[in-house]
Amino acid sequence: MRTSPSRRRTVPDLLRPVVLALLAALALAGVTAGPARAADGDVTWTVRTAANGYGDDRSSFSYGVNPGSQVKDAMVVANHSASPLRLALYASDGYTTEKGQLDLLTQEKKSVGIGAWVRATEESVRIAPGRTAEIPFTVTVPRNATPGDYVGGILTSLKQSDDTEGIAVDRRLGIRIKLRVSGALKPALAIENLHVDYHGTANPFGQGDATVTYTLHNTGNALLSGAQNVTLTGPFGTLSTQAARIAAPPELLPGERWKVVVPVDDVTPAVRLTAEATVTPAITDAAGSTSSLRPVRATTTGWAVPWTLVLLVVLLLAAAAAGYFLRRRDRARRKRREDARVRDAVEEALRDRAEQRA
Repeated sequence: MRTSPSRRRTVPDLLRPVVLALLAALALAGVTAGPARAADGDVTWTVRTAANGYGDDRSSFSYGVNPGSQVKDAMVVANHSASPLRLALYASDGYTTEKGQLDLLTQEKKSVGIGAWVRATEESVRIAPGRTAEIPFTVTVPRNATPGDYVGGILTSLKQSDDTEGIAVDRRLGIRIKLRVSGALKPALAIENLHVDYHGTANPFGQGDATVTYTLHNTGNALLSGAQNVTLTGPFGTLSTQAARIAAPPELLPGERWKVVVPVDDVTPAVRLTAEATVTPAITDAAGSTSSLRPVRATTTGWAVPWTLVLLVVLLLAAAAAGYFLRRRDRARRKRREDARVRDAVEEALRDRAEQRA
């Protein structure tokens, strides 16, 4: 269940943080992919796929279609409350949230894929207490539709007002729809903006940590996920360090981007580091089987200077230089004293000789 709030009247400044926190917590529930339940007080309903030629127990709607073709299916909505329930019906495009979950655009936002192609027979439905309603809908794919994968959903929506807080809440419950439009399938995943940062250590002879960041970009026309690997090496491929297991990215829709941050521990500061990121894309076919594609690689370099060790070496060199100059100065002083002693002795000897002659 997902809520999308819209302001009806001004909320007092002291209440605004509380209201925003409540709405943020409600939004975490998301849109379901299969049979689902929405509940708030005495309002409860569920949605599920209808049993028909496409299957009896489906978790979501999935079709392989040709451009210009049409698909007819249905969703079943059940009212489990003690009151009649009126729900709005609409479809919308899907997208991946920052948390890596599938969500659907709200009704006021424009859809260009599934949200524009799917139409229910009615814009709203009224369901009596304890009853169910089967909602037929049609998927009409344009003749000029680009081949590839499309994800969205069909939604039921209940708008409720809260006069106490002065807000209106849109409670949504829907089922995912995935379309694969026939034609040339060109799965492609790119690694962009690869960067490596080294974080030093106070131990001059120790290892530090590094952070590798990059962006995965689905540049093809198919849904893609993938396995990731990051390796850091020093000059000439020495001192290799591999990142711990990296979580797989969410299934990215065509055109979507996903930022990846990879911590790498126990990295030897080899002055110049080379970071290599490798992603093996995974694609799911119409039967639900997943297969791996050719790995994608990208490299970059960054500095990993052991500043503590450098400072220690500088201090040692400075100490050695200071010792050298101090010893040289002492030798010069001793030589001057010895020269002065010899000179004084010579002068005294000359004076004595002069006195003897006199």
